[in-house]
Amino acid sequence: MSKKDKELDEMGLVPELFDGKHQVIPIISGGDDTIEQVQIPEVLPILTLRSSVIFPGSVTPITVGRAKSIALVRAVEAGDSLLGAVLQVDSEVEDPQPDDMHKVGTSARILKILEMPNGNLTVILAGLEKIEVKEYITTQPYFKATVTPIQDTAPDPKNVEFMALVDSIREVALSIINISPSMPKEAAFAIKNLDSSRAIVNFICSNMDLSDDDRQQLLEAPGLMARSRRLLEILVREQQLAELKNDIQSKVKQEIDKQQRDYYLQQQMHVIQDELGDSMDADIERMREAAKKKKWSKTTAEQFDKELARLERLNPSVAEYSVQMNYLQLMLDLPWEELTEDRLDLNAVREQLDKDHFGLEEVKERLLEHLAVIKLKGDLKSPILCLYGPPGVGKTSLGKSVAEAMGRKFGRISLGGLHDESEIRGHRRTYIGAMPGRIIETIKRCGASNPVIILDEIDKVSKSNHGDPSSALLEVLDPEQNTTFHDNYLDTEYDLSKVLFIATANNVGNISAALRDRMEMINIPGYILEDKVHIAQHHLVAKQREAHGIAEDKLSLSDEAVVRIIEDYTRESGVRGLDKSIAKIARNRAKSIAFEEEYVAEVGVADLEKILGKPKFKNDRYDVEGMRGVVTGLAWTEVGGDILYIESILTPGKGKLNLTGNLGDVMKESATIAYEWVMAHHEELGIDKRLFEEHDLNIHVPEGAIPKDGPSAGITMVTSIASTYTRREVKERVAMTGETTLRGRVTAVGGIKEKILAAKRAGITTLILSEENRKDIEEIKAEYVEGLTFHYVTTNNEVLALALK
Repeated sequence: MSKKDKELDEMGLVPELFDGKHQVIPIISGGDDTIEQVQIPEVLPILTLRSSVIFPGSVTPITVGRAKSIALVRAVEAGDSLLGAVLQVDSEVEDPQPDDMHKVGTSARILKILEMPNGNLTVILAGLEKIEVKEYITTQPYFKATVTPIQDTAPDPKNVEFMALVDSIREVALSIINISPSMPKEAAFAIKNLDSSRAIVNFICSNMDLSDDDRQQLLEAPGLMARSRRLLEILVREQQLAELKNDIQSKVKQEIDKQQRDYYLQQQMHVIQDELGDSMDADIERMREAAKKKKWSKTTAEQFDKELARLERLNPSVAEYSVQMNYLQLMLDLPWEELTEDRLDLNAVREQLDKDHFGLEEVKERLLEHLAVIKLKGDLKSPILCLYGPPGVGKTSLGKSVAEAMGRKFGRISLGGLHDESEIRGHRRTYIGAMPGRIIETIKRCGASNPVIILDEIDKVSKSNHGDPSSALLEVLDPEQNTTFHDNYLDTEYDLSKVLFIATANNVGNISAALRDRMEMINIPGYILEDKVHIAQHHLVAKQREAHGIAEDKLSLSDEAVVRIIEDYTRESGVRGLDKSIAKIARNRAKSIAFEEEYVAEVGVADLEKILGKPKFKNDRYDVEGMRGVVTGLAWTEVGGDILYIESILTPGKGKLNLTGNLGDVMKESATIAYEWVMAHHEELGIDKRLFEEHDLNIHVPEGAIPKDGPSAGITMVTSIASTYTRREVKERVAMTGETTLRGRVTAVGGIKEKILAAKRAGITTLILSEENRKDIEEIKAEYVEGLTFHYVTTNNEVLALALK
């Protein structure tokens, strides 16, 4: 037995374990009194260690491969076998310099050197004592440095805290060895059989699977007590990590077992699908080929490739597979940067718009301006238009006509009753059955990124606990933001700036201010009688003939019949009711043709009552001539303008004011203001004061089943009350609209265009308006105000002078 083998044998170690054929763990040579007591020289060769820390009393195998280190080992072996072992700061450094090494290491004796087949050496080192490197004196052929021994101070063996620390360290270390498969079980045997507290602490520091930084901190700890405290902290952390790893591995194993079962089943499915020629691999390959032909940005292509790779990793039997497949199919179906070419023949566009829609000049001019800029510049962000007005005036159908005129695809999104923000932005893909929002879905259906999209009934959007859709529309309808529209389902940006959005609304008051600010508001008023006749004869009759399969020579309507239908069978600003009436006439004519009955091709006024029944509307005609206390007002409704009668009468009483007719709060306040103003000016108006004390005033607005509200009947109520108290009749065919104040000022109201049309329908010839509304009249086309006389007033006295006989 060699001298080195004898030393190993004397320390209780088996020399054969160090022959290079066995796995060796660092162990402790014995108790406190068995650590070799050696006088440490002032200068020691310094062996740099890549990833190992030697502790006093431990026996550790070190692999030596660098030329400088091999030279050191050979020189030390030939001498007294003592060296200093110091850890590198960075293990990646191949040729460390003094600044690359820690200052604290361990003096050690070489017990044995083993030659490895690859030329490296395995050196068995026995740790002796901690040292501090003071100064490196040589670097060639290996490092030498002056060192100072550091005594590892140990507490009193009877110290209760230290004993508790060591016991805790032992228990936690044994627990880690039991639950960690990478730890050799022999280590547990060694821990149980070590009696020395120092030996237990140093053995665990050497043997546990710790990082080099942790080990170096433990070595540098000032004394055994501090090392024990730090070691316990690290062991508790490692125990928690080991338990967590075990838990994860257990779950993964269960999942792998399930996946293996699914895999075998899936392989069988693949075989069946291959036989049927319907392999899922073919779908993935089809998608990959389709992606190569798409016109999309580099970012979008990378996103698609990433999601496709994810699909390939998924098990087709899991629910997420179909979600992922649908998502990728949507990306392929979207047109991305595919655009249709705009028709830039502006005269042809104008002809198409005029052919499909009569009037609507402001909208047509705005679209032609947009196309003119595109023609000159080549590119322009699409405007966001909002067409508002009463129902049936052609707001929605205009969108389809615009798309056809511009040569673009057309899409329509109905927003009426929409209350879920996800309908606009889409649902997140984490949900089964998730879908993209209506914007993206409509663009996919259109097959181009620059369609005309109608946002129908934008004023009917409602708010709920599912979010506010109108807030989601802010991004869609903002030209500065919609270049990067984010759909939750698509989860990537989509450019909406090329889309021409046209919103429609009946009541702009229901649209949020922020949303209104993002759109160009274009008012589409109702049609006058002449417009309706033109639309009926040139559009509606031909449309219904075609819809019912009737030849042109077998059905026509006289202009007088159309006028009678408009006046007696419809009450509207648009032509939707007129279209329905003509459709009914067309069905009647189709029946006559089918039954081979006799008929006259042209439908006249005399035929209407037989086909359409008794006239439905007579009460919007002026019929209050020569009455006191009854005044004609003008009202705005969501279906257009209307005339409104204000009736008042005195009854014996105590001066009370009674209001009837289903009036809202604002209208009740207007009535109170009007009554108080007339009472305050009774002397000027020639009214006996006793009438206010001995009679009640009753004000009624007919059609009590219909709710009414708003301030625009203020001067109408003043006129009605003054007429009743003064017994003066109201002039014939006079109507008025305007808000009044307690001081008798007349202020402006809205809906002037619609109210003027209602006045013309009712046969009114004279209108009294606030001076502030003069600008609204000047903006109206001449044919709308033809035959009407306007009086602009600023005070109630002027109103009474014009209205009362």
